[in-house]
Amino acid sequence: MLVLAGILLAGAGAFALLGPFSPFAVKNPVPSTPQTSSSQAEQPQSSEAASQASSVPVVEGTGIFKDAYPKAAQTLAGMSLKEKVGQVFLFRAPTEGDVQTVTEYQPGGFFFGADSFKDKTPEQVRAMLQGYQEANKVKMALAVDEEGGTVTRVSQFPALSPKKFASPQVVYANGGMDGIRQDALDKADFLLSYGLNVNLAPVADVTFDRNTYMFPRAFGRNGTRTAEFVKTVVEAANSKNLSSTLKHFPGYGGNSDTHTGIATDNRNMESFRDSDFLPFQAGIEAGVQCVLVSHNIVTAMDTENPASLSPEVHRILREELGFTGIVMTDDLSMQGLRDKAGESSAAPAAFLAGNDLMLSTDISGDFDALYAAVQDGSISQERLDESVLRILAWKYTMGIMS
Repeated sequence: MLVLAGILLAGAGAFALLGPFSPFAVKNPVPSTPQTSSSQAEQPQSSEAASQASSVPVVEGTGIFKDAYPKAAQTLAGMSLKEKVGQVFLFRAPTEGDVQTVTEYQPGGFFFGADSFKDKTPEQVRAMLQGYQEANKVKMALAVDEEGGTVTRVSQFPALSPKKFASPQVVYANGGMDGIRQDALDKADFLLSYGLNVNLAPVADVTFDRNTYMFPRAFGRNGTRTAEFVKTVVEAANSKNLSSTLKHFPGYGGNSDTHTGIATDNRNMESFRDSDFLPFQAGIEAGVQCVLVSHNIVTAMDTENPASLSPEVHRILREELGFTGIVMTDDLSMQGLRDKAGESSAAPAAFLAGNDLMLSTDISGDFDALYAAVQDGSISQERLDESVLRILAWKYTMGIMS
């Protein structure tokens, strides 16, 4: 167990990190009250100053980022509420006003579509990404979907890559698992060379049907073989210090595309435990840092809510599969979620369900909704701090921050 002591915390009740999925426990908080003169003591404390009052707790932490929590806690102590809210978002990088967005919202990171790289030289891409890092007080997670095959955000451009990365199915057919390992190493070197530090891959979904939406992106084999593929990719990326992201928990199967509408999965729980969970479990055991949760409604786990909004799905990921890293949503603007959430932002519900990091295209709408939810008490500052601390510890662990 990791014990963090003597850390001055900002924010009211900043470290009562006792949420249902928290890897932290607070033991015997000791009040931290600076000595004041009698004249100072007579002065009423402003509401802003009161919100900064804190205690010095002893915090125990576990999980894959445990060694980074001391630094993370020190960084958290100096953050404003607005900066904390920004930290739990991975915004789609805007094509205009991008640096202004970083300055205004101080996001946890950006994720990039191909439009961010089109018609750019390698030097321009590096300068763009470095500019984002320099504009943010806290270094950013800079993420892309570089799966290979049909989803290649960067390597599709000949000016940026000598080759477009092939799909996992093609790589395996040509080189077996050794080929998968080398491909993962090459991807890591490629992305890191530009300043990208998170790959929103590998696809850990199990599907055999060539006619399904996910098949071209998946490994295309059974749960056991897909688990071996996932383990190989995660270990290779970890050796290069590139964060990987398993997706789309709890397993996409043969469902339709949630970019365009609601998808409902009526399979029973045994099918997930016997097959779909195997690649996610293998990736977790290999030390993966991130898991992305789908917008599918999985009726065996929650008959009403998409997985991304389901506390039960997150409980299974945390408690049954033992994941202690970063849980993130798929893009909150995808039609499958919007059809369920309606016109209002899904960000507060997604955060309360157990996500640490939310992918968002509606930058102002989702940010404002979450900020308001914290201000009115719908989301506690303790819950916010829990995820921000985990995100900061992840960034320190992976060398995004130092």
